[in-house]
Amino acid sequence: MATVVEKASENNLNFIKEGKAEAFQPKNVFYNPVQEFNRDITIAVINEFAKETIQNKNCKKVENDVDQANVELKVGVKCDNGIKILEGLSASGLRSMRFGLEIAGVKEIVTNDVSKWAVDIIDKNIEHNKLQHLVMSNLGDASMLLYQNKTEKSFDVVDLDPYGSPAQFLDAAVQAVRDGGLLCVTATDMAVLCGNAGEKCAATYGAMSVRMKCCHEEALRILLQCIETHANRYSRYIEPVISLSVDFYVRVFVKIHTGAKKVKESVTKKSMFYHCVGCGTVTLQKLGIKEPTEGNNFKFLPAHGPPVGSSCDHCNSRHVIGGPVWSDPIHSIDFIDRVLTSVSTNLQYLNTSKRISGLLTVAKEELQDIPFYYVLDDLCSTVHCSPLSLEKFNSAILNAGHKVSLSHAARNSKKTDAPSKFIWDIMRTWVKQNPIKDNRRATGSIASIILDKEIQNNISFTPHPQAIPASRNKGLVRFQPNPESNWGPKPRPSLNNEDKQKKFQGKRKHKQNTVDTKQYSCKRFKAGQCELGEECKYSHKLEECSLEDKT
Repeated sequence: MATVVEKASENNLNFIKEGKAEAFQPKNVFYNPVQEFNRDITIAVINEFAKETIQNKNCKKVENDVDQANVELKVGVKCDNGIKILEGLSASGLRSMRFGLEIAGVKEIVTNDVSKWAVDIIDKNIEHNKLQHLVMSNLGDASMLLYQNKTEKSFDVVDLDPYGSPAQFLDAAVQAVRDGGLLCVTATDMAVLCGNAGEKCAATYGAMSVRMKCCHEEALRILLQCIETHANRYSRYIEPVISLSVDFYVRVFVKIHTGAKKVKESVTKKSMFYHCVGCGTVTLQKLGIKEPTEGNNFKFLPAHGPPVGSSCDHCNSRHVIGGPVWSDPIHSIDFIDRVLTSVSTNLQYLNTSKRISGLLTVAKEELQDIPFYYVLDDLCSTVHCSPLSLEKFNSAILNAGHKVSLSHAARNSKKTDAPSKFIWDIMRTWVKQNPIKDNRRATGSIASIILDKEIQNNISFTPHPQAIPASRNKGLVRFQPNPESNWGPKPRPSLNNEDKQKKFQGKRKHKQNTVDTKQYSCKRFKAGQCELGEECKYSHKLEECSLEDKT
């Protein structure tokens, strides 16, 4: 008897095992094993969200009777009081199969794709994994399906993992998630979000991206402000619970809430930013502020600015303006704690569980009220000095009474509430103690202008007991080695003939009427220069040639 793998090969299919699911997948369908981390952390997040949702529903029913509210949830079993999940862009449906087999407290999973051929594969995978009671396939456009379910049929969780930008689906998605529901969004167009095509970013996401060292966090904050802007149009707003920059994409998990009063505060959660093209210093400019009035009310006003002069205070270079970006916290510490507990106890079977724990621990340590970060290597490169260690840099900040943390988005990245003047004073003090050669600080250079300024703060590199973050001492995994060669974003999947015909509306099904060129004489033949003979597309008959000449 042929094995499952052999049967798949006979039908020109790949057979994939991931987590607890198995899936058939056509060989030309987009699949990237590196994205297993994306699927693993999504399962961890939705698992925790499902527990929270069902707990809240049960608590309301039994009036906070905790004993009755704590219902045991099982994976693979339909929960009548559970959550409803939509995977809008499914391809083979592997993600949905894993949802059904690895998430407890699920009522229904809708697995959608626009390709009939892909939906046939989804149906095969549903049957193979015996999930007919939980997973339902759907053939249709993702945006249209979301719009059709924006009222009483709304979803508890909507997962969007498109190829490239998710922007075209966001307007429908923020309406199709129930009040308090979870929206999971991936964006892989990092070149656009990180400033290589600012005009494209402005057109797609409504924000100007700028090339800078902290561009991966910039990408996260641009995506969050885009989702917030779409939600605000419908008196809704977002609450980011986890926002991550991973490998070649960003992944955000946000709760969608409804409330016209809270929507007004959106203007205080967004900022423009000024980026110095010389030293790389970033300065934020809030779009709006709120001031208290009588009672518990507030009034919202335009923010005061600009926060910078016509040139940079540190290196005299010009500024470029980017944004708007989301400038409020991008994580919920309480939610991260619960996910970490779940991963360490119930989800250890996940292949990327160690990386999930490492990345979320660093995200939890981040200073939540500080947008953007410095890159220590870049600071040293700007003034052409020898490397400054993590411990000494952190100690200098902590000894002065400021706060500092790592960022999950980049190696050697530093978030701090210390002003930029203090940061450059650290570098001046370091160079003073470790002089650089004169030819590395040429007159008029960025390094020379920065280092020639007087040190205004007392900098101490005395080791501070909290200089080394706990995540470093634990040796947690944040950046895993490359899993395979050519592991980055894969090419867009090719269309089959049926999908091509649908895309081009049948215009290419029949050849267009062509003109018979044999009715025209060959000018090269008349000149005695054509050597094609009967293969020439023009006529070589002398009678026709002479008749045409007479006319």
